[in-house]
Amino acid sequence: MPPASPELHLPYHPPFDWPGILRFLSARLLKGVERTDESSYTRTVRLDGAVGSVRVRLAPDRDALLVDPDRTLKPVIAALRARLRALFDLDARPDVIAECLSRDERLAPSLSRSPGLRVPGAFDGFELGVRAILGQQVTVRAATTIAGRFAAAFGEPITTPFPALTHLSPTPDRLAAATVEEVASVGIIQARARSIIALAQAVATGSLPLQPGADPAETIARLVTLPGIGPWTAQYIAMRALRWPDAFPRGDVALLNRLGGVKPSEAEALSQAWRPWRSYAVLHLWHSTQ
Repeated sequence: MPPASPELHLPYHPPFDWPGILRFLSARLLKGVERTDESSYTRTVRLDGAVGSVRVRLAPDRDALLVDPDRTLKPVIAALRARLRALFDLDARPDVIAECLSRDERLAPSLSRSPGLRVPGAFDGFELGVRAILGQQVTVRAATTIAGRFAAAFGEPITTPFPALTHLSPTPDRLAAATVEEVASVGIIQARARSIIALAQAVATGSLPLQPGADPAETIARLVTLPGIGPWTAQYIAMRALRWPDAFPRGDVALLNRLGGVKPSEAEALSQAWRPWRSYAVLHLWHSTQ
């Protein structure tokens, strides 16, 4: 099992909606690679040549997350820390964000209920991109089922202390070399399989960095040139993988409905008042529909 004492304390600016971020991640798990329960998140890790697993939970006595990594991950602790800070949006300033968003009465109820709502990031940008493609035009539940089959088919098996964690996340190199028929065999249409392969090839060659710090405008422009990736998927990837706080998937149906059934152009106009925190406004609006 992981060490009894946590190896890392990752501080955050309170408040922090830990149950909310666990619910969001739980609904979108890559089964076999990730697992959640009522109090923790665990996943397999491949990072700079090291492999293992990690468990994350809320500290009971301080504004921090506690991280229990396998001993095999000690050589990459600094990189692991950065990945987890991005995944759990630990650098967010809820007070600054709320000061801007609270001016809009449509956001006020969610801000009141969940003042520490975070925008979940991505442990791995390619993994998030694949998960976004698998989620196109299907329910969240259906996408999670397909994602589990995908991880089992293309992820490398690994033994961990957690029975639910059985595979490493599929790599861009592995998917870049796959055929459309292979990828489609997990239960997706061939067009979506082509999208995943095209994304894998772009990431594997280094022409498409999907990580915090990458230029959002350039990345979105590159993403929408790939087959099957439209503005919604590109904005969603920018929101989570790039950690862009101002992403806005203007055509999202739930978002448009929550704004009163407006058109995408009207939603875009309304969103200007939320800049540069539109990603957080979107999460609050999605949260209000639940």
